[in-house]
Amino acid sequence: MLLSPSANPRSNPLYPDRSVFLAGSIEMGKAEDWQAKLTSTLSNLGLPYHLTVLNPRRESWDPSWIQDISNPQFRGQIEWELDCQDRADVIAMYLHPDDEGSISLLELGLLAESGKMVVCCPEGFSSRGNVQIVCKRYGISLVGSMDELVQEVVKRLGELPAPQDTKTHMDGISWLPTETLGLAYAALRSRLDVATIAKDGTADDNKTSLSLTLK
Repeated sequence: MLLSPSANPRSNPLYPDRSVFLAGSIEMGKAEDWQAKLTSTLSNLGLPYHLTVLNPRRESWDPSWIQDISNPQFRGQIEWELDCQDRADVIAMYLHPDDEGSISLLELGLLAESGKMVVCCPEGFSSRGNVQIVCKRYGISLVGSMDELVQEVVKRLGELPAPQDTKTHMDGISWLPTETLGLAYAALRSRLDVATIAKDGTADDNKTSLSLTLK
């Protein structure tokens, strides 16, 4: 058996309670690892529900990979992100002032009408004016600091209705046999960070952080 998040977000419920996808600045070696900071902060809040954080930051990312649809590693990464954005309850976007943000702005345009976004755009981000106007037009919550982003994410998560069916899951994790996973599909996902935060905010191997390796 392989301890894994639901393998295919298109056909499987992700987790039994609430989930948040971390969009925005992610340039490896350039943008700060704000995703780890946000996940750590949320895990220490003692939230009254299980929260799954979907983090696309990938330590094994190879910047030499050709960013083209013909590259299976690149295509798999992007399709994973799109699938999880579709299924996440809340999408938290952070636009780092030192990041050019071209891909993040593409994400903002794609998700502007989803009704799930919370955007943090501090002063100094090069396209801050564009972000302000888009957020105002589409009614997207816009904040200027990480603390405000956390507050708004928690507020939005707290407004969600309780899940109706959790029979096939345990602590936000699905148990799937390895044979059900396409090898290439599973190998990619085994290198993506997915954290599950327990109700009591505890940090243990099963509830807070999963680093999956396909043998």
